[in-house]
Amino acid sequence: MYKILVVCLGNICRSPLAEGILKNYLPEEHFFIDSAGTGDYHIGDPPDRRSIQIAKQNNIDISTQKARQFTKEDFSKFNLIYVMDKSNYQNVLKLSTNKEDSKKVKLILGDKEVPDPYHGDLNDFEYVYNLLDKDIKKISQKLVTEFDI
Repeated sequence: MYKILVVCLGNICRSPLAEGILKNYLPEEHFFIDSAGTGDYHIGDPPDRRSIQIAKQNNIDISTQKARQFTKEDFSKFNLIYVMDKSNYQNVLKLSTNKEDSKKVKLILGDKEVPDPYHGDLNDFEYVYNLLDKDIKKISQKLVTEFDI
């Protein structure tokens, strides 16, 4: 089973959306997907109500997710770690202990960052959802082809 972790700052806005979108596109019998935050601000909390609302509008239920903090043990548990922005990237890399761990970490949008909608309104969450959905669809198609599923 291929394991993917998506990471943002608090694990209540961007990474729960990305987790939900990935689960929507990838077959669960071949992929395990989880999310985490680099900060400990929201451990145990559900996703932001706006993330839940935008996901629901797109037929994805993320309401049962619970925020957790990224740990160095995640490097051994996951094959691939997608982060939302360069700050998340640096914070995750600080916990890596070798080059193999570091190679697992990638910006989910390649060279672009996913803006944090936390201080915005519902339109900002919708923008983030659409941005993630577009690239995650491509990522998922590539993974399904790569694993011949």
